[in-house]
Amino acid sequence: MKLAYYIKKDRLKGDSRVESLLGALRAAGHQLYAVSAPAEFQAGTDVLLSLGGDGTFLLAARMAVGAGIPVLGVNFGRLGFLSENDPQRVVEALDRGDYVVEEREMLQVSCPDLPASESWPYALNEVSVSRVSPSMLGVDVDVDGAVLPTYWADGLLVATSSGSTAYCLSVGGPICLPETKVFIVAPISPHNLNVRPLIVPETSHLRITLRSRDERAVLTMDNRNYTVPAGTRIEVSAAPVRLRRLRLGRSNFINALRTRLLWGEDIRNGGSQE
Repeated sequence: MKLAYYIKKDRLKGDSRVESLLGALRAAGHQLYAVSAPAEFQAGTDVLLSLGGDGTFLLAARMAVGAGIPVLGVNFGRLGFLSENDPQRVVEALDRGDYVVEEREMLQVSCPDLPASESWPYALNEVSVSRVSPSMLGVDVDVDGAVLPTYWADGLLVATSSGSTAYCLSVGGPICLPETKVFIVAPISPHNLNVRPLIVPETSHLRITLRSRDERAVLTMDNRNYTVPAGTRIEVSAAPVRLRRLRLGRSNFINALRTRLLWGEDIRNGGSQE
């Protein structure tokens, strides 16, 4: 196979673990080369390897979608839900063809106040709006024309199923299997006792407007932040593109929850539930 690889962290460049993986892949007959931008992809590339953590994966995903090739996350970071694969498993799985290519839904954002230089209006995990001052935000949302009660909160996020274990998890949203075809609308630190995260179909079109004493707010798409006027209008819907992601044969989302987040860890369970 012809494999491109992307490394974000300078500390990983030349790291013995990375060099060991690259050496093993070359010894197995794979062609490898490094990329740092979409224009650097060579014709005939089969897979992009993301070497790092989930932050690295999000940047690699942007390149992979633009190039139309699948991405495989190899975990050299910490938690690793998107970059879930241990380096020692990768060589064997690729040699045996023990993988499947899955597609992950992405979000598309329309906002008139995004900078002109922002040519990538997509997010894999989530889109969020949040305050920049002590004053809370009033966030008005309509879903396909149906108006929700105003959220009084630090902000609001819209997450994909892939993003349910990211920021969405931290604000009390539900965990969704990656293949679940839904979006999650969840307030960030709401000042209401009677609001909860809401699950909507992935076909939904959401319009978000803000009320604030401040003149500004922060719009975030995955790991990119922008300051926008508080009076802006943000529209969120399913993106016309999807991420193609390599999942190794023994990978399992439920097991990832157990091993990464210690989900269901209880002394009464008597050890492994594999």
